Amino acid sequence: MASPLAGRPYDLRHARVSLWLNAGLPAPEVAQRAGHSVDVLLKVYAKCLDGDRSRMNERIEAALR
Repeated sequence: MASPLAGRPYDLRHARVSLWLNAGLPAPEVAQRAGHSVDVLLKVYAKCLDGDRSRMNERIEAALR
């Protein structure tokens, strides 16, 4: 049985880039590693960002301290 992660080689790339974004790497760094511009990266992968609002609020509060 084939792995659902390896359905297409692009699926593995997509998973990797999504993981990097959700791990908190800055978009410009992820874009460079993926070979995208930041604009393309965000257009393609914005829907993959984890919508954990409480975690984002904590980051904002920490930055304001």
